[in-house]
Amino acid sequence: MNRMKNLSSWLKKKDIQGAFIHTKENVFYLSGYFTEPHERVMGLFVFQEADPFFILPKMEVEQAKNAGWAGDLIGYEDHENPFDFIQKALGKRGVKATRLAIEKESIPLQRAEQLQAVTGAETFVRAEDVLNQLRLIKDEAEIETLKKAAQLADEGVKIGVHALKEGVTETEVLAVIEYELKKKGIQGMSFSTMVLFGEKSGEPHGNPGQAALKKGDFVLFDLGVIVDGYCSDITRTFIYQEASQQQKDIYNTVLKAELAALDMSQPGVRIGDLDLKARGLIAEAGYGKYFPHRLGHGLGVSVHEFPSMSQANDDLLKEGMVYTIEPGIYVPGVGGVRIEDDVLITKDGPVTLTNYPKELTIIK
Repeated sequence: MNRMKNLSSWLKKKDIQGAFIHTKENVFYLSGYFTEPHERVMGLFVFQEADPFFILPKMEVEQAKNAGWAGDLIGYEDHENPFDFIQKALGKRGVKATRLAIEKESIPLQRAEQLQAVTGAETFVRAEDVLNQLRLIKDEAEIETLKKAAQLADEGVKIGVHALKEGVTETEVLAVIEYELKKKGIQGMSFSTMVLFGEKSGEPHGNPGQAALKKGDFVLFDLGVIVDGYCSDITRTFIYQEASQQQKDIYNTVLKAELAALDMSQPGVRIGDLDLKARGLIAEAGYGKYFPHRLGHGLGVSVHEFPSMSQANDDLLKEGMVYTIEPGIYVPGVGGVRIEDDVLITKDGPVTLTNYPKELTIIK
């Protein structure tokens, strides 16, 4: 597999004897097997030359095989110590990993110490940097899967809109969306679905509750699904039955910013400039202090991955990148608007993968 070969090549280039990759997203990216190990040890050992091996609970060995992993699989039962198996597998390969790459941001200290004891590692090197770069550019198969996930995100918004009626609660609409999407065969939601009414739409990461829909409310949907291990993420905002001029102004300002950033999405453009463009338009309209987050984020196996669409990012857009554009304005006591699309960069410019209509819509 090219992904494993690319990681092995990086190890060789950096004079790192091995890597232990344990996060479920990166294990899936490298092995094709997606699982939630909970507290159990699960991960891939990758080396410069030696054959890799995959350690995981014994009850999942057949599933990993069926997912396409053709390398060495080491399964252990709950009463057994997985680090004994790791030590034996390393000895069999004659590997002493004095420099070991690990995912430093997420590995528990105790587990890192256990790894150190059985591998002989004297230095831990960040594995995140190379893995983020490997995952940054999507291949054709990944892009097709992301398109399917985006289409189902569009469907989720459509379902939500059809569920709106005066007096319905946020959680009731949320339940309809997730139920109907599950019936369509999604793997799961890519994050906790947001359905926010009225002033609550002004909370960028608000929590749906028992707020009941009434005339004049903003209605904000933020949702995404997982399809074959890949995520989507869409936000659409509506106004229920009647809209004030302020609500219309806020909406049209966000839409203008979103479209401008989308138009700038061309290969070779500095990523931070997209954020600055959208932010500048919102500030010009007098709402600068009400846009508190970055413009967006990368999208793929994780719902938030590289690149970060922040004004501080000096990296350039490249063909094959997939990310979100999601400017917003959130006014306390009034509510908020966010409009978000999933965007693919091609040699000819941007392609929006999410396509639910985004012109100002007042739901009657």
